[in-house]
Amino acid sequence: MSDDLKLTATTKEGKYIELIPQIKSLVDGEKDSIANMANICAALKFGMNFFWVGFYLIKENQLVLGPFQGPVACTRINIGKGVCGTSWQKKETIIVDDVDTFPGHIACSSLSKSEIVLPLFDSQNNIVGVFDVDSDVLKSFDKTDELYLSEIINLLKF
Repeated sequence: MSDDLKLTATTKEGKYIELIPQIKSLVDGEKDSIANMANICAALKFGMNFFWVGFYLIKENQLVLGPFQGPVACTRINIGKGVCGTSWQKKETIIVDDVDTFPGHIACSSLSKSEIVLPLFDSQNNIVGVFDVDSDVLKSFDKTDELYLSEIINLLKF
């Protein structure tokens, strides 16, 4: 897949604009959400050069690791714990410029420096998980990432 991924843009927004149609073509017509999450992770990891990209899905009242790209990750996260658990609890996107300053941050990797977590909703607007992206650089994420990552995860059907 990464051989087929072609990005020529040099700005963050430009990369997202080029990447979104490619992600749409990957998930269009595929009904399996796990397959689609896996391809989204791969496309974003390689297209945006993120440190870690992945999904956590709510199972038995915990966030359980789903498809991801990057170093090994925490397998289970409780509601309200860390950035992912807090996003789940608040049902809102959280952008953290420096993970070491986030109260209760769960350090799955000491190389992670900044993070964005977006909640995932099903068609009835029930939260079903979170989408987590980490960078090994401080202050990597902003409203541009929130806008385009929201558009990407909205391609998923839960």
